[in-house]
Amino acid sequence: MSDVVTSEAQLDALYGQPAGPAVFKEIDCTPRGDPPGFVRVVDSRTVMLPDRRGNNRIDSLRNIVRDPRIALLFLIPGAGRTLRINGRAAINTNPELCASFTMEGKAPRSVIVVTAERVYTQCPKALVRSRLWDASRHVDEAASLPSSGAIMKTLQEGFDGDAYDRNYPQRLKETIY
Repeated sequence: MSDVVTSEAQLDALYGQPAGPAVFKEIDCTPRGDPPGFVRVVDSRTVMLPDRRGNNRIDSLRNIVRDPRIALLFLIPGAGRTLRINGRAAINTNPELCASFTMEGKAPRSVIVVTAERVYTQCPKALVRSRLWDASRHVDEAASLPSSGAIMKTLQEGFDGDAYDRNYPQRLKETIY
C-alpha cells in the first residue's frame, strides 16, 4: 500500500508546482487521451490509465484523494455512442506499474486505478445532434477562436500571450510525454 497516494501533501511532493499559465486558468474537467488502448482493462471491474504530463494543476488527482468517486466518459472519434464508467479511483505510484505505461521513453508519475461500480453506454443523441464527428462542420480554429495566449492575456495583466502562442508548438513537442 505504500505506492498508493492518499494525501494532497504526497501529490505536491510527487508533482511539484503547476506551470505558470495553469495557475490562473480554470477548467471544469480533465480530458485524457493517448493512442488506442491506453486505458488498460485489468479485469471485469478494473481499468487503469496513466497520468500523462500536463500543467501540474493535478485537479483530478486532488479530487481523487479528497473523494475517490470518479466518472469516466469515453469518446471514440467517429463513434456516436459513448461508454461511461462510474466507480472509485486510487492513485498508484508503483515504479513497475508506471514503467509499464511508458510512451516515447517517459513513464507517467502515477497511474489511476479505477474500480468500476457501474458501466453503461450513454445515449448518443447529443453527439448526433451536434454532428461532432462531421468534418465538414469543424471550425477553422485559427480563424474562428481566440488563441490560448490571447485568452490568458485577458485573464492576467502583463501576460505575453503572443510569446505563449509562438512557443507552444515547441513546448508541446518537449512535454507531450
